Amino acid sequence: LAQHGGNIEIIDLDNNILYVNFLGGCQGCSASKATLKNGVQQILKKDFSFIEDVVDITDHSAGNNPYM
Repeated sequence: LAQHGGNIEIIDLDNNILYVNFLGGCQGCSASKATLKNGVQQILKKDFSFIEDVVDITDHSAGNNPYM
């Protein structure tokens, strides 16, 4: 994420579902869904087995600096 000028923040954890927001270059990026499910989610579920799902609540249409 940081290599593309982005970051991720945790917004909430509710009923073992983690809600996150992509920032910087990750906000608006067309690969953010793949990054979330194939990267971020797998790492978090491995380290925190109680997490059942990771949900992106980012408003990707409002991104000022999407990585293209």
